[in-house]
Amino acid sequence: MEGTSPRLWPYAVNNSPLPLPNRPVLYTQRAVVELDREEEPWDEASLLNQAGLMLYAEGYRANGRSLSEWLADIGSEPLTGRRPILLQGELANPYRLQEMGMTAMPLLPVRLEGLCRTWADGLDPRDAYPGIHHVTLARTPGWWEASVIGLATKDQLKTIRAWLDNGVPHVWRPVKLAEGAVRMELGEVQPPEPSDVEWDGATERVTRAPPEPTGPLLDLNDLLVVVHTRQGCYNHRGRLARCVHMQQRAFHENLFRKGSSHRWDEILSVR
Repeated sequence: MEGTSPRLWPYAVNNSPLPLPNRPVLYTQRAVVELDREEEPWDEASLLNQAGLMLYAEGYRANGRSLSEWLADIGSEPLTGRRPILLQGELANPYRLQEMGMTAMPLLPVRLEGLCRTWADGLDPRDAYPGIHHVTLARTPGWWEASVIGLATKDQLKTIRAWLDNGVPHVWRPVKLAEGAVRMELGEVQPPEPSDVEWDGATERVTRAPPEPTGPLLDLNDLLVVVHTRQGCYNHRGRLARCVHMQQRAFHENLFRKGSSHRWDEILSVR
């Protein structure tokens, strides 16, 4: 097995979940293997369902071997037995996955459109006092940013849900999105600047044009997303504390519990 040990992946509790992969990788318990993909023509009108995404994932390679060959070599479940899940926070970090005892999982970069990652308005005390803020989702019209999907087995999906809940049921809810878009991404995505977010007293939106897409859209019917439902996310007089604009420590020290909370179903529409 080649690659870098997950234990060497940079990780700091105070800035959890940073840093996250900015390129496709195959996470295993022993190594994080960087993947490459040759650019190829794609139809902007295409929509990748679960089966189509697994065929698309076959195009990722490392050292001349396909992703399927890598999975077979390590005795891991093939792509056909996996399902995409959006890992918008802690669980996209290889260090965390290894600490959880997670088995091999491809981690692929995607672009969120009309959706932003924001801090959940609650604390997980397992790693540090006073605790870690996990990441949930909220709408922002016109917004875009990078995130990560994992191609997970059924057992891995159960592990993810159980780890997030930490023995307290119904804190996190698996949903299918009814708004926004998620697409595959080949390059690095720079999100809008804080000055690009316009606020009219009721709605935040971005009117700046997004960068050109580099990959097809995912069918939201086949994408699993887990969102925080206990307190939702922070409400700063109607505005969001987006992860790309405010790191966890700054959020905790400057905003957390100094305002109110958005209910999760007020800031995100699901099926």
